[in-house]
Amino acid sequence: MASAAEQLAANLNFGALAKAEELKKRIWFTLGALIVYRLGTYIPLPGINPDAVADIFKQQQQGVLGLFNLFSGGAVGRLAIFALNIMPYISASIIIQLMTTVAPSLEALKKEGEAGRRQINQYTRYLTVILALFQAWGIAVGLQSSGSIVRDPGPFFLFSTVITLTGGTLFLMWLGEQITSRGIGNGISLIIFAGIVAELPAAFLGMLELGRTGAVSTALILGVILMAAVVIAFIVFFERAQRRLLINYPKRQMGNKVYEGQTSFLPLKLNTAGVIPPIFASSLLLMPTTIASFAQAGGPQWLQTMNTYLGHGRPLYMALYAVMIIFFAFFYTAIVFNPAETADNLKKQGGFIPGIRPGERTAAHIDHVLSRITVLGAAYLTLVCLLPEFLISAASLPFYFGGTSLLIVVSVTMDTVAQVHGYLLAHQYEGLVKKAKLRGSKR
Repeated sequence: MASAAEQLAANLNFGALAKAEELKKRIWFTLGALIVYRLGTYIPLPGINPDAVADIFKQQQQGVLGLFNLFSGGAVGRLAIFALNIMPYISASIIIQLMTTVAPSLEALKKEGEAGRRQINQYTRYLTVILALFQAWGIAVGLQSSGSIVRDPGPFFLFSTVITLTGGTLFLMWLGEQITSRGIGNGISLIIFAGIVAELPAAFLGMLELGRTGAVSTALILGVILMAAVVIAFIVFFERAQRRLLINYPKRQMGNKVYEGQTSFLPLKLNTAGVIPPIFASSLLLMPTTIASFAQAGGPQWLQTMNTYLGHGRPLYMALYAVMIIFFAFFYTAIVFNPAETADNLKKQGGFIPGIRPGERTAAHIDHVLSRITVLGAAYLTLVCLLPEFLISAASLPFYFGGTSLLIVVSVTMDTVAQVHGYLLAHQYEGLVKKAKLRGSKR
């Protein structure tokens, strides 16, 4: 069976896409949903002066406001209805997942399977509403205190802005869930991916314009392009890297048949957490500084001080970013991969790691190996996300060529292509089964 699957995968070609109706429906649904998202990033908030917004954003786009604009697909620079983007939902997910490790009731829900997962998702949605309301209120107050941005300040503007921004986040949360269930790929990651990719052409043209006017040297532009290519190759290599644990299955007898012993592998990804750690870290850093970014001279002094120290490229920002990436790399790996459960499943199937006793010893060995490779994975994520950020911050170039954005784009692309590949593989299997049944009926 394994050799047949390998042969089928080797012969797989995307020409079969024309015959895979279910896959085509999913792809079209995903594209349609992402188009709806992009249209929403161009619908401005009511009562906003676009010219004043453009002036303020031009002054602060190299700060944390520019980073937030990166993840929102340009919605912040236009103060659109999706300006909050999906970040409150990501922040809520972080908080709920942290609470599942300390709250016994949530930990019990997590062990209940699908029903418990649905209940935890519901709690995440409720917390998303609270966080979105809080952030939307802070943005509304900051906009109103700036003076020139709001045409008709007052209670109605505050109310309408809070409702609009919160509603935009909830709509994107729902849209992401629909993409995950009815489309291709992870909906939340694809929304962030679409925002980054949509702004890449303009950012690239802007960088070329800086070179034409002499603000940036040609050598620096070529260096950034070369760096982006190297980082992409580096990401692809590490995202595909695995540590394979040898698994042996002894000879078994079922009825009158005797099955020979088999050898398999347990693949452990070097970066089990994927793109989640930098997204989580960025979300947590953006949450307090979103409000501070809109506070101008009339805002509180402590907000301006926080905005200064947590500015993009500042030492404190980079240090906190690195610490959070490392923390979430270990934390999310512990959530998505349970060594005890894996060891228990191997024991039930009769599998064992050579030289390691089944059960607790196997779980401890898997946990030991996983912890060691996660150190490398966390170091890889930190290096990819921070090194280009230092270089680009020093050269005052757009964030779109930074390590975080490249990591998200490459990782989400690889995951989505892998899902498409899986659907095509399943479709070819179905075709082989139908042909086998047809031949059997003719005989």
